Amino acid sequence: MSDKAKIILDGKTYEFPIVTGSEGERAIDISKLRDESGFITLDFGYKNTGATKSAITFLDGEEGILHYRGYPIEQLAEKSSFLEVSYLLLNGELPNKKQMEEFDGNIRYHSLVHEDMKRFFEFFPNNAHPMGILSAMVNSLSTFYPKSQDPNRPMKDVERTIYRLIAKMPTLAAISYKNNLGHPYMYPNNKLGYVDNFLYMMFGMPTEDYVGDPVVSDALNKLLILHADHEQNCSASTVRMVGSSQANLYSAVSAGIAALWGPLHGGANQEVIEMLETIRNDGGDIQKWVDKAKDKNDPFRLFGFGHRVYKNFDPRAIIIKKACDEVLKKMGVNDPVLDIARRLEEIALKDEYFIERKLYPNVDFYSGIIYRAINIPTRMFTVMFALGRLPGWIAQWKEMVENKEPIGRPRQIYTGATKRDYVALMDRK
Repeated sequence: MSDKAKIILDGKTYEFPIVTGSEGERAIDISKLRDESGFITLDFGYKNTGATKSAITFLDGEEGILHYRGYPIEQLAEKSSFLEVSYLLLNGELPNKKQMEEFDGNIRYHSLVHEDMKRFFEFFPNNAHPMGILSAMVNSLSTFYPKSQDPNRPMKDVERTIYRLIAKMPTLAAISYKNNLGHPYMYPNNKLGYVDNFLYMMFGMPTEDYVGDPVVSDALNKLLILHADHEQNCSASTVRMVGSSQANLYSAVSAGIAALWGPLHGGANQEVIEMLETIRNDGGDIQKWVDKAKDKNDPFRLFGFGHRVYKNFDPRAIIIKKACDEVLKKMGVNDPVLDIARRLEEIALKDEYFIERKLYPNVDFYSGIIYRAINIPTRMFTVMFALGRLPGWIAQWKEMVENKEPIGRPRQIYTGATKRDYVALMDRK
């Protein structure tokens, strides 16, 4: 098998090295294409372009495989905790007991946010979307920690920034939720674990004792793990791109949050619930909407089925379906929207149309159901996604910095007007 690729341009042959990844993925390294030939490649959406080498996540959409640092997602979701997976993504290996205790202790220590930040929340509109608030507040952290803005700071300062960000993200998310309701904020309770502390800040009240449900906590832990990283997706690429300019980590993650906010990326589980509510408001005739989805002339589409990356099945959906069933059973939720979801799931898993096209329920379908069942508002769904994706973003940024990757600067094919002379306003027709 050749280790070179030949490209013939204007009758001249150019050779470029073929790069092979640890899982057998192959790429043509065209880094010197423009310098040697004057040509560039054109790849809308970068669907066939590798912008980096990465040792963090392996994803095979055809086979339904997802690995973090070599560990199958199925094993991590069953046996691990979100903080342990965060350590794995950041450091490349699972921690030993001492390392895990130190990591957990550092996260607990940094969970409070500066009191002055509470004033920022007061000036957002009452109906402000929590993703907009979260992006702004994460970006503002860099002003409270000016050392984070120095790209040449010592590694211990970088690590402290990472601890702060992982620790404060749940606090900021919970405050944005409480602020939207007009409820008093809950300070972190560092006697609780990461997931339970977040649930406490979300649903606890100063006047009552909050007791978490282990079934809910376990389901949320799994969801955060499943969302922790997903290779070079839109938001991860955004974090790397912004970070490549030596912008501070807070700003890079803030940009990632903004990218995730888009409905084509992180807003899919929100669209699932909105779709189910539309079906309910229309009378709940599921077959009618299934038929609409099958009609190629009908613009309606079923959200939460199939995946643009996974061509067979979404391995995360298999894991979270079980947790979803357990949550619904434990919570005893009586919700017509969730009843429609379960009936729609049953139809999709049996209908030949969906089976032939491999349109199975994906992780967005089940995560939306879980979030609704545990009373997380629909507009907070993408915030939950951001909370899970945070360690992946940081790991991607950290890898990019450690590899000393150059600033991102895509090329283009210009299609505008050719050179023309300026005409004075009075002489223009």
